[in-house]
Amino acid sequence: MASLDSFKCRRTLTAGGKTYTYYSLPDAEANGLPGISRLPFSMKVLLENLLRFEDGRSVTKADIEAFVAWADDKGKAGKEIGFRPARVLMQDFTGVPAVVDLAAMRDGVVALGGDPAKINPLVPVDLVIDHSVIVDEFGTPKALAQNVELEYERNEERYKFLKWGQGAFDNFRVVPPGTGICHQVNLEYLAQTVWTRSETIDGVEVEVAYPDTVVGTDSHTTMVNGLAVLGWGVGGIEAEAAMLGQPQSMLLPEVIGFKLTGSLREGITATDLVLTVTQMLRKKGVVGKFVEFFGPGLYNLTLADRATIANMGPEYGATCGFFPVDSETIDYLTTTGRKSDRIALVEAYSKAQGLFATPETADPIFTDTLELDLSTVQPSMAGPKRPEGRVDLSAVKAGFAAAMETEYKKAAEIARRVPVEGQSFDLGHGDVVIAAITSCTNTSNPSVLMAAGLLARKAVEKGLSVKPWVKTSLAPGSQVVAEYLAKSGLQTDLDALGFNLVGFGCTTCIGNSGPLPAPISKAINEQGLIAGAVISGNRNFEGRVSPDVQANYLASPPLVVAYALAGSVQMDLTKEPLGTGKDGQPIYLKDIWPSNKEIQSFIQQNVTRAMFEAKYADVFKGDAHWQAVDAPRSQTYAWDDKSTYVQNPPYFQGMSRQPAAVTDIQGARILGLFGDKITTDHISPAGSIKAASPAGKYLMDNGVAVADFNQYGTRRGNHEVMMRGTFANIRIRNHMMGPNGREGGYTIHYPSKEELPIYDAAMRYAAEKVPLVIFAGVEYGNGSSRDWAAKGTNLLGVKAVIAQSFERIHRSNLVGMGVVPFTLAEGTSWASLDLKGDETVTIKGLATVKPRQMLEAEITSADGKVKKVPILCRIDTLDELDYFKNAGILHYVLRGIAA
Repeated sequence: MASLDSFKCRRTLTAGGKTYTYYSLPDAEANGLPGISRLPFSMKVLLENLLRFEDGRSVTKADIEAFVAWADDKGKAGKEIGFRPARVLMQDFTGVPAVVDLAAMRDGVVALGGDPAKINPLVPVDLVIDHSVIVDEFGTPKALAQNVELEYERNEERYKFLKWGQGAFDNFRVVPPGTGICHQVNLEYLAQTVWTRSETIDGVEVEVAYPDTVVGTDSHTTMVNGLAVLGWGVGGIEAEAAMLGQPQSMLLPEVIGFKLTGSLREGITATDLVLTVTQMLRKKGVVGKFVEFFGPGLYNLTLADRATIANMGPEYGATCGFFPVDSETIDYLTTTGRKSDRIALVEAYSKAQGLFATPETADPIFTDTLELDLSTVQPSMAGPKRPEGRVDLSAVKAGFAAAMETEYKKAAEIARRVPVEGQSFDLGHGDVVIAAITSCTNTSNPSVLMAAGLLARKAVEKGLSVKPWVKTSLAPGSQVVAEYLAKSGLQTDLDALGFNLVGFGCTTCIGNSGPLPAPISKAINEQGLIAGAVISGNRNFEGRVSPDVQANYLASPPLVVAYALAGSVQMDLTKEPLGTGKDGQPIYLKDIWPSNKEIQSFIQQNVTRAMFEAKYADVFKGDAHWQAVDAPRSQTYAWDDKSTYVQNPPYFQGMSRQPAAVTDIQGARILGLFGDKITTDHISPAGSIKAASPAGKYLMDNGVAVADFNQYGTRRGNHEVMMRGTFANIRIRNHMMGPNGREGGYTIHYPSKEELPIYDAAMRYAAEKVPLVIFAGVEYGNGSSRDWAAKGTNLLGVKAVIAQSFERIHRSNLVGMGVVPFTLAEGTSWASLDLKGDETVTIKGLATVKPRQMLEAEITSADGKVKKVPILCRIDTLDELDYFKNAGILHYVLRGIAA
């Protein structure tokens, strides 16, 4: 349907020899939207979206006029809009359950008497298989081939299912395993900055041009904001709705302007910069807000540097970190092999729309601003457990010592070392047992990859070697990286230090680090060592990288290599030598650190357009392994009841055409009392599956040997595994267990007072027909593990989560799964209410609740005393209210399609 075009701004534009229809922002300004040229660039992209989709229902004239008011209220008015992204991006961990849901929806439509073909993506969807490779083999030339073999052995069922989806659904493409990380493939190939599609307007078929926008089922979708593509991470639930044509309900955001001045000094990396930016923005407080970068320093950053900053939007808490189109954008599109007519369109369209930035561009209006002089950035790392925990490189040693005292309570034994069985070395606290060049954040950036290679070359030349207890790995974000490292000869030097290619995908950063050598793992666990990992990733949450490693540090790729040489975070690399050279002299970091000139010379010589064109020429074909995957072809999926990877979820079973009436929550029991900053990584199943866990018992009961458990991420298509692993993280603490109670996914069942795994307790409550609630602290739901954090909560029988505050996406996902999020009044917490976990909770008024309405929780303690506590319903919009009344967003969509 064509836009109502209330502001008479539909125009045509010629670029690259082609003519396009577009919705002109300057003309809209002249025709009733005064002052919109002063808006932030990211807000202009949102405005164009509404101009193009104005239908009088999901997008009204008043919605569009709210952008004029934004110049005064600067996003504080809480205006709801419906945003429709141009496309959807997925990775396989989160993509498999999304495709499972689509397949289940096809079954659901059939059950309601509808046509299964109507369940089909309405916008382009790309799924990149990048999360399933595990670093089992490392440090050998055969590591890549061996890890690929193991990946296909473990994931044959999943890959058959995804290949079925590729054939069954229109508008759905799969990028096969071994290609790269979804965000880097998006940056280098899929994203176009300006998107086009054929539409019929007034009976004439035209090609419409508009800003490329994307939502993705991985939080680091924000990376593509470096290419001026507005995008952010959503839950699989929201992504499925976007695929099916539903607008993304959102509030017009506050936009924080981040002014950059100056330029980075010699020896400072993009990683140092992004850790500094992350720390600044986390301190500023930008959760739920847009961040947009501007200022003269912007033009001193490469596009890869910008993408590095944009990538870590989830770490600094923003919805996105946006960079406008400028000449650097055009240069990057050219270098990476985009077609010439598309490059011409990007430049012409951006300039016509006032979306092209130059050093002379006036600063937009922002809600608030902060500023960084790039010349002040210091060599940095972040750790030992949070990405915003930046420390100067010179302070890492002291920071670890402080953590040994405050975090790990082992300061007295900081110098203790223990023997390693069968080895000629010992091991101590702070020893680096994992050094991984990994993750989309940095492997997209040639400057830090070349720096790592050059540092490795200089280290080899001087006779340095990696400490024998370090597990080394290199997992590039795309095949292009491997190509330019090989072409430059630097891969040979990285290989000499054990940084052989282990795979193309998201590995150590998401917990796919693979097992440590058995003697090292044994020494760590039996002796209670606080082992260290140094990774070039974006996530270092406790328990995420490896179950054997508690102290995790984020660092640039060259520093990853340096710490592999040093072998410990109990060293000040700015003062202490990395080791002894072949001449018997101490070698310091400064002795092998490459100059900016050297790095740029290698980039200019070895990173070429031809390289990108060759590697992406047939990107969807895959290697021989993928081509050999035999997948069925059918409209609906033939579920295999014996599969332990892919199962038909129960969401739509017995579903009626009309939703059941909403009922109050009566006499609910408390499943958990959780503290501050409980992440979705704590909630959602991730990493290895323990044999003694409910998920492990289920797999064994279904004939799966422990050696074949694989991991939670690869079993996301099976709700039976995933619901058993929800809240089962080894580091989560349920305060119902008492101050000295056990960590992990345990709770106390009432009134029996029996300690049980959370899953087992939830199933007992379900059998007793008792609803459940959860209490939590601030920033509940930060993190990147999206959909199953909400799905698992729903399947455990939780009806409401009452927290002090929520992370944006997780709050939305809870609503999308029919779970009500509530917030306590400021200054109130479950601790201040003196909750123990043995109380019952009643919440009335849900049948008539309105968005953001105050309700009351009646909390009855074990002795019969009642507390009436005000709580704010965080169903924020009318669309979300519709989803809740239908028991979830997918049920809402399915009923609409079947009607």
